[in-house]
Amino acid sequence: MAALVYAAKRPECPFEIVLVAANDPEAAGLAFAQAEGIATFALSHRGMKRAEFDAVIDAEVRKAGAEYIALAGYMRLLSPEFVGKWEGRMLNIHPSLLPKYKGLDTHERALAAGDKVGGCSVHVVTAELDDGPVLGQTKVAIIPGDTPDSLAARTLIAEHQLYSRVLADYVTRGRNEQVAR
Repeated sequence: MAALVYAAKRPECPFEIVLVAANDPEAAGLAFAQAEGIATFALSHRGMKRAEFDAVIDAEVRKAGAEYIALAGYMRLLSPEFVGKWEGRMLNIHPSLLPKYKGLDTHERALAAGDKVGGCSVHVVTAELDDGPVLGQTKVAIIPGDTPDSLAARTLIAEHQLYSRVLADYVTRGRNEQVAR
């Protein structure tokens, strides 16, 4: 999220961050966003049905004027209804070379499989977990002696660079398609 915030500060960046929303009111990203002058919204999902919570988030995102959603560290499955409302306008970053290693524990799984490379992918969010069209990937070499933590740290650097570039390209392409209509 911080990488996207700083990318958005470039004059030529085609996107701006209008809201940082979280399902954990203690999420560290909220304090960061507030310090950067970005609106925030936080509400614990505990005790709420998934669709009910997603409806609240949807209303807040729309109220902020967002045209796209970029998930960054949001570790909760979204309801199919929410995903459908943002179809083609919601992206996510994932720490593997999709379609390989969907879900959690990606670095552990790559190391256990003896892979020579790991990496990250930016994809369009669909109702199926980590299954939408892949828009960009960066390979990250697996070094002998790597641990899940050391591989995750290098992959995070690649994620920060990949996500802002792919999001910028995607937003630009979407706006160009609207103009062409």
